[in-house]
Amino acid sequence: MKRTKILFVAEAVTLAHVGRPLALAQTLDRHRYDVHLACAPGYDMFFKGRDLTRWHLHSISSARFLAALAAGKPVYDTGTLEQYVLDDMRLLQAVRPDVVVGDFRLSLSVSARLAEVPYVGLINAYWSPYVQQHYRVPAIPLARVLPLPLADRLFNLVRPFAFALHSRPLNRVRRAYHMPSLGRDLRRIYTDADRVLYADIPEMFPAFDLPLTHSYLGPVTWSPPTELPLWWEKLPGGRDIVYVTLGSSGQGGLLPVVLQALAPLPVTVLAATAGKVDPGRVPDNARVADYLPGEQAARRSRLVICNGGSPTSQQALAAGVPVLGIAGNLDQYLNMDGVLRAGAGALLRSDRLVEKQLRTTALRLLEQPEPRAAAALVAQQLQRYDAGARLAGLLAQLQG
Repeated sequence: MKRTKILFVAEAVTLAHVGRPLALAQTLDRHRYDVHLACAPGYDMFFKGRDLTRWHLHSISSARFLAALAAGKPVYDTGTLEQYVLDDMRLLQAVRPDVVVGDFRLSLSVSARLAEVPYVGLINAYWSPYVQQHYRVPAIPLARVLPLPLADRLFNLVRPFAFALHSRPLNRVRRAYHMPSLGRDLRRIYTDADRVLYADIPEMFPAFDLPLTHSYLGPVTWSPPTELPLWWEKLPGGRDIVYVTLGSSGQGGLLPVVLQALAPLPVTVLAATAGKVDPGRVPDNARVADYLPGEQAARRSRLVICNGGSPTSQQALAAGVPVLGIAGNLDQYLNMDGVLRAGAGALLRSDRLVEKQLRTTALRLLEQPEPRAAAALVAQQLQRYDAGARLAGLLAQLQG
């Protein structure tokens, strides 16, 4: 039987957009699927032992991506997306997949249609136009120069105009290829695909009037294949464990502040730097490594402190562990809105982080039973979803 050729395309601006396709690729039956994955160079260590064909595909740098987020500016300009479409077309012609699955590769809105390849878009539910969201002003210059209540009000007033500005580059590229505009709502830009899969659950991010082409995939959790540090099996007993990872999305520089805030507490801290951050002077109660197996670390912990992003939050909640999110960009605030509604964590701002407040919040989440009970309930909900099985079911539909 001829295998179905699946091409995953990861926009490698953060590790999360590489990790999710890798995790999903590993779930597919190799007797049925010939699996390929394309992303930018620099992620070699994460492909070790992976039974798939890898392709290199240019992405903008993480630094450029994060700088745009921090400034509240569009991530992509028209020229970049035009080049992306050409790069995509060369890739699609070389691989000739039966289906392409993209994680934040916006140019597939054009290139997959030009190549006439069924396109599955992977996105978080909180970016869907069919999911109601509460918008907080992220850590952009507006929030640094105004009192927060005023900054929030202004942000919600200008947000539709900002979304329209962010939507313009892809619409210009689509126009050049005689494709209709997707409109002025950035959420439409992010969710334009033949089929859209939400890497979330409806219990946390409920939708209204959801079209048949949109569906929930469930959590997509992934940990980097890395050797355990020597101290992993030698942690002191009788202490709660706090897992800290601020990821690759801008908050990593706050790691020394977090470690010092937790230093006076009777806990053991496991911290991952994502290979990019100098943790400074490491307190006696902390153990630090470049990368840690996040799912295992979450299961060992009573609290997970992260940047509020979806991947680590899902690891924590799947283990029934509360999340303390130190959010910076809008994606992280939107994800934490779901965590807060579930009662399974707390939110702090990265641009207003105070050591004492962080310590007090961490203690509350460690000591109070309600956040842990809420996280345990979310864990039960997450267990009902098998992302790999749902993806395989969709691929079977597309090839049926």
